[in-house]
Amino acid sequence: MRSLSEIETTAKRASRAIGFSWGESEEIGKSIRLLELFGLHGIKSLNQYYKEKKKKKFENLNLINKKNKPSLGFFCPITLGISFLDQVKSIENFENIRFTNIAYPLIFLSFLSRASEVSGKKIHVKFDRNEVLLNLNVNISTNFFNKVFPKSAKIIQIKFINNQDNFTDSEWNNLYKLAEDTFVEESDSLKRGAAGAGLTDND
Repeated sequence: MRSLSEIETTAKRASRAIGFSWGESEEIGKSIRLLELFGLHGIKSLNQYYKEKKKKKFENLNLINKKNKPSLGFFCPITLGISFLDQVKSIENFENIRFTNIAYPLIFLSFLSRASEVSGKKIHVKFDRNEVLLNLNVNISTNFFNKVFPKSAKIIQIKFINNQDNFTDSEWNNLYKLAEDTFVEESDSLKRGAAGAGLTDND
């Protein structure tokens, strides 16, 4: 079994060999490592994409807006992912972000997962009747585990989810009241013990 370090390094070097800069290649290596860590087909998707990249031209997108559509063909998932990661702080307040025609969306999702950590918000993704929840780069919730990810996505809709508690104030107060039973009032003897700790020689 290949280590995550091997996966990251090989993906990085292969990306540099195919024409990406070293900086871009480092980002690609981190993202492919992440996919494999989460049990998704990062290496397989990257291999397939690079084979197609030699024959086809994929479009780059530098400035992300609420709605984004390539002039021809499909967006490159890597340059799009890096752009999203770089601009996440300026676009996280968009109510919804929509992309049309993205090649190898799984590769793009790996960058979105990292963007979720940067923004501190979960990211909900819908594409072609599929849904994915990216949770602060801690996990990716999807029904695509052990399945083949599609090679393209016609429409991808992205929404940042504002953080909120999953419980009511009443539920919190009830639990906190139970926790109060473990609180110990500080007595005079405890205060003296704390103040003189380490000062008494028992030898």
